[in-house]
Amino acid sequence: MTEQILPETFTHLVELAALDLDAAQAEYLRSELNNQLKAINELAAIPIDEDVPLSSHGVPYTPEISPELRPDDWKPYPDPAEIIAQAPEADQGYIIVPDIPHTTLE
Repeated sequence: MTEQILPETFTHLVELAALDLDAAQAEYLRSELNNQLKAINELAAIPIDEDVPLSSHGVPYTPEISPELRPDDWKPYPDPAEIIAQAPEADQGYIIVPDIPHTTLE
């Protein structure tokens, strides 16, 4: 594998994503991302014949062997107030979600 996410590139991406990582967390995440990249490169290196369609799947799901779709029946929860009561903040039956701080990019 020749492609890797270098520490400088990773630091730049962390800053762009506004993540707050300590050095150990950053190195662990960079290492894991490089492992994923290595796995992707290994999969890409598997030779595939030109006549294999790109959308082929290991198991053919033909109408004859596919299970019948279940009906999508709506069933209301018996006590929605129980769910609302678990929220840190609620108002008139609605969960209040805190504002997400953001920075406008120029």
